[in-house]
Amino acid sequence: MTIEITKQAVQLWHQMIKTGDLSILNDLLSDDVVFRSPVAHKPYGGKQVVFFILSNVIQVFQDFKYHREFYTDDGESVVLEFSANVSGKSLKGIDMIRFDEQGKITDFEVMIRPMSGLAALAEQMGARLAQYQTAQS
Repeated sequence: MTIEITKQAVQLWHQMIKTGDLSILNDLLSDDVVFRSPVAHKPYGGKQVVFFILSNVIQVFQDFKYHREFYTDDGESVVLEFSANVSGKSLKGIDMIRFDEQGKITDFEVMIRPMSGLAALAEQMGARLAQYQTAQS
């Protein structure tokens, strides 16, 4: 795997965030992608649920902005530092994203601080996920 493939995928990610074009997200996610939430004990697996989570987080975050990005030496992963507001609470966080050799996201882990921002995000996303899980049953 080359770092160029990862950088191209990250450019597509930034384009999606900037334009709101979620068809890009569908193209970026591998079928067996895993999402590791900062508030859930167990990871979420599969393209459908991860698409739902990421597309809803984009709607919940206000004043979202990326600040820095760091690539691993093997070229398979990137860490993106961000800030946002949720329900009037400020937060900072990182997205740790691993890609496969085709530039598809296979693992997406989020870490957020401080607790007040994380709690606001958990409240907003919890309600949306509950509706989603009810609809899937």
